[in-house]
Amino acid sequence: MSPPSRRLQTKPVITCLKTFLISYSLIFWFTGVILLAVGVWGKVSLEAYFSLPSDKSTNAPYVLIGTGATIVIFGLFGCFATCRGSPWMLKLYAMFLTLVFLAELVAGISGFLFRHEIKAILSDAYSNAVENYNGTDKPSTAVDTIQSTLKCCGKTNYTDWMETAYFKENGIPPSCCKDDANCTPETLKDPEKAGNEVYRKGCFSVVTSTMESNLGIIAGISFGIAFFQLIGIFLACCLSRYITNNQYEMV
Repeated sequence: MSPPSRRLQTKPVITCLKTFLISYSLIFWFTGVILLAVGVWGKVSLEAYFSLPSDKSTNAPYVLIGTGATIVIFGLFGCFATCRGSPWMLKLYAMFLTLVFLAELVAGISGFLFRHEIKAILSDAYSNAVENYNGTDKPSTAVDTIQSTLKCCGKTNYTDWMETAYFKENGIPPSCCKDDANCTPETLKDPEKAGNEVYRKGCFSVVTSTMESNLGIIAGISFGIAFFQLIGIFLACCLSRYITNNQYEMV
């Protein structure tokens, strides 16, 4: 057993470590809330991009939601373990932080490596959506949402619509129009007149550039959060070791 003088010297160190670890756990909990919010935002805002007809889809929003919810739970567990001063709880917390660190590192690297595959999936899906557009089903609604929101038309440009069955009967979709007042049915059926009234930029380039810009931000945040776990691992291991070696108990 440690001498009383040593225990008195160690007690402030443990108190300091506990303060830092509780602060860290609260920040860690908050990052979980952020990931949860980003996942929900991704599910709601990006759903239109991936509701296009395709045999592949993305589970990224669900992964973010699940990860965020798990971090929120273990962030609270970390606070509880620190307050209790339980060595085995602190070791379990450090183990979880290690798993989160590795998972986020792998996820970030995978997202970077497979970004071109995501582009290819989106390209095929958008081509199919334009080719089978009818103006009423879910994929058609997704195309209309993308065109009106991002101010674009067709996959590469507005002339893509001229090869579709929809154009032969109805012309270019109204969602391509810059100003609805100038887009009459007759104008949309005339390629020359329509060219002056619809967006000329293709949607695929706009969508991918938007996704890549957001992907860079998300990747940066993910890597930052991943390496942030190292601080928690260090604090949890140090506190657990001090408590175990000095047989410190909470009063």
